[in-house]
Amino acid sequence: MADETFDSVWDAIEDTPQEAENMRLRSRLMIELTERITAKGWTQLAAAERLGVTQPRVSDLMRGKVHLFSLDALVNMVTAAGMHVEMTVKPAA
Repeated sequence: MADETFDSVWDAIEDTPQEAENMRLRSRLMIELTERITAKGWTQLAAAERLGVTQPRVSDLMRGKVHLFSLDALVNMVTAAGMHVEMTVKPAA
């Protein structure tokens, strides 16, 4: 059996390139949010109040449960955290 190589873990585990791209974007937003929460020293409860979600939702975020978050929800949370999202679209490699 030949070894396969992938550009990212998402390419390896998702069924389609579309799903892999979606997961890449979601995971990147989650990383930025968790770094922001940590840098600000917010408790999960304080972060929840700031982001307009529940504390268990922040716990899911901090634990990296990517499958529980939509891009839309993450963009809303990023904005509520006082950050801005920019997007670049380019041809696939």
